[in-house]
Amino acid sequence: MRVKICGITNEADAAMVSRAGADALGMVFYPPSPRHVADFGLARAIVQAANPFISIVALVVNPDKAWLEELLSSVPVNLIQFHGDESPEFCESFYRPYVKALRMKEGLDINSESQRYASSAGILLDTYKKGVPGGTGESFNWDLVPKQRTRPLILAGGLDATNVAQAIAVAKPDAVDVSGGVEAGPGKKSVVEVERFITAAKTCCS
Repeated sequence: MRVKICGITNEADAAMVSRAGADALGMVFYPPSPRHVADFGLARAIVQAANPFISIVALVVNPDKAWLEELLSSVPVNLIQFHGDESPEFCESFYRPYVKALRMKEGLDINSESQRYASSAGILLDTYKKGVPGGTGESFNWDLVPKQRTRPLILAGGLDATNVAQAIAVAKPDAVDVSGGVEAGPGKKSVVEVERFITAAKTCCS
């Protein structure tokens, strides 16, 4: 099971989640978020503090194309995570591996949307909350996750060390993504909770 720790805002947390065994590190480039990384210089420093073999993920929400191109030229990002209403054509236009987030709104056809984003590296399922593109801290009904799918699946939304094993057992994702569930406070990760989460995710089905 692969684990992404999202919402990294500082160098110390980048180094800590790397040591704890995270497979991917996410930075949020979305101003309304309390975990927003506003400065590209800070983003570069976060990357440099991480393990060189960890994947660096940039989370964006309906970004301006020129701005995102500047981000990608300034920060060594491995993967883009689109959390807005971006079209497949827009996501593909940066010639970079990407993940498309889908919020579990009533009536969502996951398989149909996965086919729309067939060029994606994977589909991330997150909790739907009106007006909030992610980071709600709330989970959704994992039984709604289709067992047959065409794209690798990342599970997010309200996960923490106490429920991630059950979530994996029910949804059978390829990876899990956590942010608030391992925090001591907004934008500051707890080493204890990060280690507990990674251990629970990686040992539950081994």
